[in-house]
Amino acid sequence: MRFLANENFPGPSVALLRSAGHEVVYIAEDSPGISDLEVIELAVNSDLVILTFDRDYGEIIFTLKVTSPPAVIFFRYKGVRPDYAGKILLQQIEGSASILAKSFTVVDFSGIRSRPY
Repeated sequence: MRFLANENFPGPSVALLRSAGHEVVYIAEDSPGISDLEVIELAVNSDLVILTFDRDYGEIIFTLKVTSPPAVIFFRYKGVRPDYAGKILLQQIEGSASILAKSFTVVDFSGIRSRPY
């Protein structure tokens, strides 16, 4: 899969995803400081799934009705290790990556849930 890791996404999780063969564009490396709307625009133009710890993306997509990215995965919990988010995401992909398409997926203590848009 192809991902766009927001600036707040942990570098070790980015490295884990890349080592598993996934393409990950990392805002912290390529475009630090860009706005959330610019992140969404980049995701739309490059067909990338956004990975973030920023809850603002839900409001932007569902309330402001901007052009939606291919998908957003919002992590509410960073875990005790910086590769936690990457490990959880790899488990999700192996289970059923198709539920990620055109949806806002939330990962938290209670599990993983998706809301299509």
